[in-house]
Amino acid sequence: MLITELIKLNNLQLASKLVSDELLLGIQTSRRSGIGTEFEQFRHYSPGDDPKRIDWKLFAKTGHYLVRESATESNQQVRLLIDLSGSMNYMEANVSRLQYARILLASLAYLSNRQGDHLSLYALQHGRVQTLVPSGKQAFQKIVAMLEATPASGAWENRNPSVPEFGRKQAEVLIIASDFLQVDDEWVKLIQSVAGPRREIVIFQVLGDEEINFSMNGFYRFQDLESGKEIELQADAIRDTVRERATAYLAKLEESLRIPHVRLIRVRLSDPIALVLKQFLMS
Repeated sequence: MLITELIKLNNLQLASKLVSDELLLGIQTSRRSGIGTEFEQFRHYSPGDDPKRIDWKLFAKTGHYLVRESATESNQQVRLLIDLSGSMNYMEANVSRLQYARILLASLAYLSNRQGDHLSLYALQHGRVQTLVPSGKQAFQKIVAMLEATPASGAWENRNPSVPEFGRKQAEVLIIASDFLQVDDEWVKLIQSVAGPRREIVIFQVLGDEEINFSMNGFYRFQDLESGKEIELQADAIRDTVRERATAYLAKLEESLRIPHVRLIRVRLSDPIALVLKQFLMS
């Protein structure tokens, strides 16, 4: 489903369900009762699985070796972090980076909630991390409501943020949605400060096609979405410089984030979210 169609729904919970359903299309599920057991699902057979668990009737229909497994309540901690700096308001083809990030995180929250993970939501604004929704009952619904209501604005003011919220040592997953654009190395420093062997960090860097390709022609008025400053430039005259600097920056960022247990996933505003999540989950 196209991102523009999801935005038009003006219903983040529904959009997250539609993305998740599209992602899980072809995977059959059925509910059953039992403490901590919410549904059964099929997954592809992996070496080491008991062959007796293969559903041979389903194999006859699909030609795929699928194993039935039950999904029980998980102890997995999943923390979601959304960047709410002003640059998240960047827009291309009627899709803003903030809208894309909201649907992306809501879809991941929907999937995590479905398998019983413990969810919480955080925001980074003005260089400070704050808790928006702590882990607890109805966390998914609260996360969706908060994502819908929270705007993005301002610049990264605090160059050396401390993140006491992430001081726990239990195993967890931290998922970040941001443009990951920085003046110095503030983002990299933040990741380095919270990275560790018991915390898997997944970064979705959301960028526009023009931010990478810069194929514009003619005069444009460019605005810094964090400071509000504007400048008029001839796009043709700066194209090569912008492309070179963008390529160099992205390469340097990749190198800086080659940290154990840290994964950088670069996506574009034109990428279907279900496809992005499928590639993330299957890789």
